[in-house]
Amino acid sequence: MKIVIAFVLLLPVGLWAQTPVDSRQRPLVITHVNVIPMDVERVLPDQTVVIEQGKIKAIGTKVSYGKNALVIDGKGKYLIPGLAEMHAHVPPVDELEPAKEVITLFAANGITTIRGMLGHPRHLELRGMLQRHEIIGPDLYTAGPSFNGMSITSPAAGADLVRKQKAAGYDFLKLHPGLTREKFDTIASTAKRVGIPFIGHVSSGVGIWHAITSGYSSIDHLDGFVEGLVPGIERMSDQQIGLFGVFVADQADTNKITALIQGLKAGNTWVVPTQALAERWIAPGMTPEAFRAEAPTRYMKKETVNQWCEAKTNLASNPLYNPEAVVRYVKLRRRLILACQQQGVGLLLGSDAPQVFNVPGFSAHQELEYLVRSGLTPYQALRTGTVNVATYLHHADAGVVKAGNVADLVLLNGNPLTDITQTRKIDGVMMHGYWLSRAYLDQELKKLEK
Repeated sequence: MKIVIAFVLLLPVGLWAQTPVDSRQRPLVITHVNVIPMDVERVLPDQTVVIEQGKIKAIGTKVSYGKNALVIDGKGKYLIPGLAEMHAHVPPVDELEPAKEVITLFAANGITTIRGMLGHPRHLELRGMLQRHEIIGPDLYTAGPSFNGMSITSPAAGADLVRKQKAAGYDFLKLHPGLTREKFDTIASTAKRVGIPFIGHVSSGVGIWHAITSGYSSIDHLDGFVEGLVPGIERMSDQQIGLFGVFVADQADTNKITALIQGLKAGNTWVVPTQALAERWIAPGMTPEAFRAEAPTRYMKKETVNQWCEAKTNLASNPLYNPEAVVRYVKLRRRLILACQQQGVGLLLGSDAPQVFNVPGFSAHQELEYLVRSGLTPYQALRTGTVNVATYLHHADAGVVKAGNVADLVLLNGNPLTDITQTRKIDGVMMHGYWLSRAYLDQELKKLEK
């Protein structure tokens, strides 16, 4: 890679747009740009940002830089920190090529950090390749293979798998449905003992009220939230309850919301809403025909698109599926998200992609819009994918645009603080010190069209 980049530096300026440029090879400078630092809600106009060695060296209105710097005109544009997708699905297969395609989709959408929630041993290899810059792509944090009712045959088997995944070097344990209370408690206690966080779903045998006192690092999908508000939920089958409580939302006692949110805050449990999953797969508004017509669908295989459309059709054809009730369910989820924001529960940006109707990278921007529809301001929504993620991952040098921080940045054509949809309008991405121009991103996306 270094040999290629060294050669690129000799090319005419017009060709640079087609190739990543490494700030370890020469300084990169963005001039006359409006910086949204994300430390507080503000815009710093007409700034010059100097990037060297993968770090932001300087920001200001009067900043000097060398003659050999690559200068990027940021006039009229807005610079924000790189975004994160905290519920990503890197394909859990032996071949790395499908994983690289997903990585490219995230990178093209300004996603500079991802948390893989569907683990596979080769993801550890992929993580190393990304860290060594053998592949240009996001930082990857990965959970191991799933803990669920099928994979965990006994409490002892659960404890053994915790120790094995910790030793293998996974960053998280991913919990799926089907765990009994006994199995879950053994997994949770062992995870705490060896020092690896557990994340993901809440099994119906565990329930949200026990989950929030058991030490989840994050609960995703609002899993168990709606169910925990429904009196007598323990007497209902999973089929009666539906996906994430969709069929029982009208029975929820909303007076319990305050206690639920207080429990999450007291347990320092972070929340990844994946509201895009609810609004696109579960809610009646998005149809298979509408999804097929969306531009990002071109990057998914035909078989995948057909499977997703079939999943939507099957859900909508369930006798318990009532479109009007599902609309109320979505509103209840929005209310829960807003309550988390208002009461200080940490929210993290995640859309569950690739997953039904959620194309990697693109769905993160849709998730931001759903967060705003839930009542968050654009600034608050942006924090879920920037500042909040840096805090959650204990990265003091990330999440904010300032001198000394890592150069994970997204250059936008409009101001996302006044219109959150502007995060989609990407002019270029700084990914671990590499400048990826719009022309380069388009070139790479073109290769992925199916």
